[in-house]
Amino acid sequence: MTTSPVPPAIQSPPSLSDLKITGVEAIYLRLPEVKTQCDSGQDALIVKVTTNAGIVGYGEVDSNPMAVKGCIEGPFSHTTATGLAQVVIGEDPFRTEYLWHKMYRANIYGGRRGVGVHAISGIDLALWDIKGKALGLPVWKLLGGGFRDRFRAYASSLFGETPRETGERARRFAGQGYTAVKFGWDPMGRDEATDIALVREARAGLGPDLDLMIDAGLVYDAKTAIQRARAFEAYHPFWFEEPLLPDDYDGYAKLSAATSLRIAAGEEESERKSFLELMDKGKIDVVQIDLTRCGGFTEAIKIAALAADRGIPVVNHGFTTYLNVAAALHFLASIPNTLGLLEFVVEEGTTLRNSITPTITAKDGMVAVPTAPGLGIDPLEDGIARFRVA
Repeated sequence: MTTSPVPPAIQSPPSLSDLKITGVEAIYLRLPEVKTQCDSGQDALIVKVTTNAGIVGYGEVDSNPMAVKGCIEGPFSHTTATGLAQVVIGEDPFRTEYLWHKMYRANIYGGRRGVGVHAISGIDLALWDIKGKALGLPVWKLLGGGFRDRFRAYASSLFGETPRETGERARRFAGQGYTAVKFGWDPMGRDEATDIALVREARAGLGPDLDLMIDAGLVYDAKTAIQRARAFEAYHPFWFEEPLLPDDYDGYAKLSAATSLRIAAGEEESERKSFLELMDKGKIDVVQIDLTRCGGFTEAIKIAALAADRGIPVVNHGFTTYLNVAAALHFLASIPNTLGLLEFVVEEGTTLRNSITPTITAKDGMVAVPTAPGLGIDPLEDGIARFRVA
């Protein structure tokens, strides 16, 4: 009598209780030509976290990309200065709060602010993406959110090279259905006449009924910012963003007290203690949180709660890929103190975001909160291969 061979045991995937991080990779992407202008859509730093169950999570960091790559992929130096990948590999990705503090403590010499926290942001976003995918739930639901299912997109663009070109851009964005538009950075700050003309033409292009935001791009001292704010009041900006250097908290307080305009800032900040300085000393009116810089979801929720305690609304900042947009939507849907606005990049000079991530679109000026598991968006492999440089 013959017997059938015993088939090899089929290995089932690890259970959620056995889920472990097996790899962390920082992927640098870059357009072939990068212009010398303030446009963080010309390159990107994507963080990829893999697990023993084959679940892959993605995050993003908007910072100095190669410095972040070093923070993540660098070797062990000592217990307070080490590459973050080594800190989390072998750990349970569900333990996001624990891992955030472990990463912070393991890089505390060089990582309490700036690039170190930026790097934590990318890993943290990827861990929440993994949790959502493992559980079959969108991140906003894991965060206990659901305050909104869509947000009003404000078209975010650099100023045109001239006031006239700025007005033309404004008319074009208004024609695309956006009900709010922001212009920022150069050539603002060159001289008073140009500054006022930029705002005047932007308002003329949008008409009286659409919201206009002005991002000065860190170009003024407090006295000049007060003068410009008073001149801009005639054109009714919805807010006046980042006119001062980020550490000039006394200047921000003086500006906030001297104008009727909302003063917005926060994209330069990393982790909650720096946001406290901006809120309590700077007396700003709108807190701008970039999920790819502030420490990810784990820290952003805390910052938003501190803002809510002070009666300050929160908006997102993001000028990179649609991973950042998706993360912002999940975050904003999870907090009560928003303005119902979403920064939505429409800068026409750079299109890397459209090649490396699926496009998130605005319909009638609104963007829906993702409902798919995790972030609800993964990078495009062909775009990663095409634009990867490191």
